Amino acid sequence: MNPKVDEFFDNLTKWEEEMELLRVLVLECGLTEELKWRVPCYTFQQANVVLIHGFKEYCALNFFKGALIQDTDKLLTQQTENVQSGRQIRFVSKQEIVEKEAILKTYIYQAIEVERAGLKVDMKKTEDFDTPEEFRKAMEGDQNLKSAFEALTPGRQRAYKLYFAGAKQSKTRETRIAKYTPRILKGIGLNDCVCGLSKKMPSCDGSHKSLAVDPR
Repeated sequence: MNPKVDEFFDNLTKWEEEMELLRVLVLECGLTEELKWRVPCYTFQQANVVLIHGFKEYCALNFFKGALIQDTDKLLTQQTENVQSGRQIRFVSKQEIVEKEAILKTYIYQAIEVERAGLKVDMKKTEDFDTPEEFRKAMEGDQNLKSAFEALTPGRQRAYKLYFAGAKQSKTRETRIAKYTPRILKGIGLNDCVCGLSKKMPSCDGSHKSLAVDPR
């Protein structure tokens, strides 16, 4: 067990027993315990395999390459249709974990073998994601916006496309586009840190929230 991760578990206020049990289960599979993205992350030969994460309605094992695991027991959940690689196994009680212990270890061992074999998820390319009609029209009417968007990295382009397309109503999509156009023009990604205080610049990891701020 990693002392840095001990502090994470010591500060839990929800799903304490469930996540502690998941911790023991994962470690019994021989993975290395680290703290990444402020949650317990378990690795094999420095490759990320699975996270333990707590949510409002459930806690979960998040498999980085869950799409390559054979879901023989129908346990894996795709968080959204746009998630390509990761898959979750969700829990709402300690008993669920106890009853599925052997099966869960089988899934974890599968995930380890995926890394051992060097397998990769066949990810969709940025151009394979549809550009929302509202955003396409916005770029047609603003060459600077079009040029700035095309200058972004593929990952940043993809994030904006998915975020704009995620709104069900056209008006909401237009509102999102208008709000984030200034960021695009400045070459800033959807999830990039704009306060300059994140420890993971340019990505924002939320670490700035814990920094003391002088009210003056």
